[in-house]
Amino acid sequence: MNNTREVEVVVIGAGQAGLAGAYHLRRTGFVPERDFVVLDHSPGPGGAWQFRWPSLTYGKVHGMHALPGMELVGADPARPSSEVVAAYFDRYERAFGLRVRRPVDVRAVREGTGGRLLVETPDGTWATRALINATGTWDRPFWPRYPGQETFRGRQLHTAQYPGPEAFTGQRVVVVGGGASATQHLLELAPFAAATTWVTRRPPVFREGPFDEEAGRAAVALVEERVRQGLPPRSVVSVTGLPLNDAVRQGLADGVLDRLPVFDRITPEGVEWRDGRRVAADVLLWATGFRAAVDHLAPLRLREPGGGIRVEGTRAVADPRVHLVGYGPSASTVGANRAGRAAVRDIRRLLAEPAGTADATGPAGEPVAA
Repeated sequence: MNNTREVEVVVIGAGQAGLAGAYHLRRTGFVPERDFVVLDHSPGPGGAWQFRWPSLTYGKVHGMHALPGMELVGADPARPSSEVVAAYFDRYERAFGLRVRRPVDVRAVREGTGGRLLVETPDGTWATRALINATGTWDRPFWPRYPGQETFRGRQLHTAQYPGPEAFTGQRVVVVGGGASATQHLLELAPFAAATTWVTRRPPVFREGPFDEEAGRAAVALVEERVRQGLPPRSVVSVTGLPLNDAVRQGLADGVLDRLPVFDRITPEGVEWRDGRRVAADVLLWATGFRAAVDHLAPLRLREPGGGIRVEGTRAVADPRVHLVGYGPSASTVGANRAGRAAVRDIRRLLAEPAGTADATGPAGEPVAA
């Protein structure tokens, strides 16, 4: 039996980027389940937010931008961000009738017939004329490799597995990584752990003062240039520096954020440097970031020799039917919103809808819901 369904657009992922794309599809007249489908492999609404540790309360979240068309208001700052954002995304999906299918794992996207792409899942295959890939990075935590890593007798875990600071009570923890997650972990762990040590490959750069619009554009431009060249994207945060807020200032004053250069090898008891310095550890916590989760696109051969996917706007240069939203320069909540809108604008051109009709009617002439 042929279990292939035809749609105009498939959206993969229902985090901020995927929902933004779905919203703009819906708003411009595409009908969910008839003209487009949203596939999400998570168990419920909330994107990667639903997996964040309980101690990351909504009040600690920096730069969470509302989804298009619905503000997030009245959230309790003391409530876990995983609960706040999951509830908000759930309301959003229902308010705009996006009918997200979950859990659905996309195994591969490959070339089909008649100019369509085939999106293959255990629940069947969708043949689509355009693809919005919004799979983010959470599913691909980056684990660096160091000599002796396999000999360590303690516990190793990544930020993606971080359960909150209470789980490390009385333990000696080495936190590896120079980003915001590392500093958040260290500040949380200090009252619970027996000792913490912070190591980074490069000296951390702390950013004084407000992060204004001009600085934001400059940071995004640096990331955008990498994806134009087909290089793996760096996060926007990686080029902005760490915000120097009151908690960070206190951590620096208390010595919690004293940083050491990264170690040279891992031993059964901890870590050591070439000069003979050693630090004993019960836990190695890798706050070493994430990589783009795009392995399912491998059959399309989009990767450039530099290791990344070359993107102009949101379009993959190697295949303009594929739009990467939340990738590289759009990997922020406000960037994802803008990229979702831009992708839909391009997709409408690609599908060559009659001029002047898409804002008032759907692709088959159906009136658009308010």
